[in-house]
Amino acid sequence: MARTTSNLIGNRLFLDVYNISKRNNWIGIALGSLGFWLFPTILTAIPAFSAEQVAVFYGPLEFSLSVDALEAFAKEGKISEELAPYAGTIPPKAQAQLRELLQQRFEATPTLISQFTGAAVGGTVLTRMGKILQTETGENGSTALRTALISAAGDSQGLTLLNILRKFPNRVIRVNLSLGLQITEQFGELNRNKDAIVKLIEQQAATEAATATKVDFSQQSDLRQPGSFKWSQQTITLNDTLRDRPLIFDLYLPQAEDGGTTQQPSPVIVISHGAAGNRNSFAYLAQHLASYGFAVVVLEHPGDSTKQFEQFFSGLSGSPQPIELVNRPLEVKLVLDELQRREQSEPALQGKLNLQQVGVIGQSVGGYTALGLAGAKINYAQVQKDCNSDQFLNLSLLVQCEAARLPISNYSLQDERIKAVLAINPFTSSIFGQTGLSSLKVPVMLVASSDDIFTPAVPEQIQPFTWLNTPEKYLVLIEKATHFTTIGGSSSERSVLPIPAEVLGPNPSLARPYINALSTAFFQNYLANKSEYSSYLSAAYTQSISQEPFKLSLVRSLTAIQINQAIDSVTPKSPSQPQQAPNSQP
Repeated sequence: MARTTSNLIGNRLFLDVYNISKRNNWIGIALGSLGFWLFPTILTAIPAFSAEQVAVFYGPLEFSLSVDALEAFAKEGKISEELAPYAGTIPPKAQAQLRELLQQRFEATPTLISQFTGAAVGGTVLTRMGKILQTETGENGSTALRTALISAAGDSQGLTLLNILRKFPNRVIRVNLSLGLQITEQFGELNRNKDAIVKLIEQQAATEAATATKVDFSQQSDLRQPGSFKWSQQTITLNDTLRDRPLIFDLYLPQAEDGGTTQQPSPVIVISHGAAGNRNSFAYLAQHLASYGFAVVVLEHPGDSTKQFEQFFSGLSGSPQPIELVNRPLEVKLVLDELQRREQSEPALQGKLNLQQVGVIGQSVGGYTALGLAGAKINYAQVQKDCNSDQFLNLSLLVQCEAARLPISNYSLQDERIKAVLAINPFTSSIFGQTGLSSLKVPVMLVASSDDIFTPAVPEQIQPFTWLNTPEKYLVLIEKATHFTTIGGSSSERSVLPIPAEVLGPNPSLARPYINALSTAFFQNYLANKSEYSSYLSAAYTQSISQEPFKLSLVRSLTAIQINQAIDSVTPKSPSQPQQAPNSQP
C-alpha cells in the first residue's frame, strides 16, 4: 500500500513539474530575471561533495530517486527500474517536456548568481525556495542551494536544474512536496483568476464600445503615426548636490514648420524608465510625443540605471538601495526646477516650456515614480502587512518590500506641477495600497500586460484601478504582452538582465504604436486641453487599432464586485473559504 501511494505521489510530482514547465519558466525567472535591489557578496566555495538522492516527502510518506537515475532519464531518455513505477503512467509528451526542463541551460555567471543570491531580495527568494528544497536533516536549504547555483553556473555543464541537483552540497536533497504542490495549486488558481479577469475586461470594453457615440476612426488622424512637428534634442547634465552625483536627462523640444520653436509654451512630459533602464529605453516615445508639440524630458535615474546594474552584476559596485524609491521622484522634481530656472534665464528656452502643465509617463518602478509624483503616498502599514506574509507568486512584492527598510517618514514625493500620469506596468498593491492610490486627484491611465510576471496585471494594475477615486481614470490591457513589451532601446541594453526569450514575449515593436497613440491622446486631452482627442480615449478606439498578437482593450469602469464575480465563476466554492479578489483590501 505504501509503495502504491508513493507511486501515485511520484506520478503527481512528475505531472506537476511538467505543468509548471508548460505554464511558465520558473527556473529562468528565479535564476535570471530578478535584478532589482541587490547587495554584493563574495563567491561561495565549490562544494566538496554533491547530492546523490532526491527524497520526496508528502506528509508522513516518503519516496526517493537517485540523481543518477534522473540524469540518465534526462540525457538518454532511459527509465531505470527505480524510475519506472513513477514514470510509467506519464504521457510521452510530458516525459519529453520534463527531460527538456531538467537540461535547459540558463546563461548566468557565478558572479551574477553570487551578487543576486547574496542580496536581501535574493536571500528572500532563496529562503522561500529552501523551504521546498531542504537539507538532508530537514533544515531550510537556502545556503546549500546558493552554493549549488554558483557552482553550477561556473561548471562546464552550465546552470541547469540537473546540474544544480548535482552540485547540491548534501548527499540527500529533501523535497517538501506538500508545500510544492500547494504553490503549484496557488499558481494554477492565479492563472485561472487572471484568465477570467482578462475575459471580464474584454467584455466590459465591448460593452463600452457598443454604447459609445459612433466615431469612424478610419477618417480620423492616425495617432500611431508621427505628428507634424520637427524637434530638436539636447542632453543636459546637472549636479545633484543632495545625492552628490550627476543627473543626466534628454530634452526634446518641438519646432514649428518654419524651423523655429513653437510660439506657445509647450506642455512638458517627463518619462521615467524602469530598473536597469536608461534614457534610450523610451526614446521612441519621447520622439513621438515631441512630434505632437510636447516638450519631453527623459531622465536617467543614476541609482538604478543600466550602467548601475552592469557595474553591480560585474561585482564592481554596490547595488541600488531602497532609498532610490525616494530619490526617483525627487530627481524628477529637481529636473523640473532646473528647467524652470533655465526657462527664465536662457534665451533659447524662454517662453518655450509650460512647466505648470506637466505629465509623467513611467514604466515599472518608473510607473511607481509617476504615481508618487501625482500624490500617491507610501503605505508603510500595508507594506509591513504584506511583507510579513510568505507570498511566493507576486515577484513585485520583493521590490515593494524594500520600502520596509526605509526610515518611516512623510516623504514629500508629490509635485503640484503634475497634472496627469500614465503608468505602465507599475507596482502599487503594497507600496501604495488602496489608501495611497485613492488619494490621487489627477487623471490616471494604468497600462497592464497580461503576461507580466514581474508586476502581475491583476494585483498590481487591475485591482488597484478599482481603488482610484479620480473620475478621469483609464485601464488599458495589452494581452500577450510582458513586462518588457513597451521598452525600446537596443537589444544589448535590454540584455543587461539575462532574461530568457520566452519571458520577453512576442515582437515588442508591434505593441509600441499602442503606447504612442494612447499617450498622445491622453496628454493632448489633459495637458494641452484639446478635447477633440477625448474620443481616442475609448474602448471603441482601442478596438479599432487592436491587432494580433497583442489584443488591446480599454475600460473606464471596473469594480471590485465585477472582479470577485469573475473569480467566483472559475473557483470551486467552499463554505469555509469565501472568495475575494487578489490583494483586495478593506
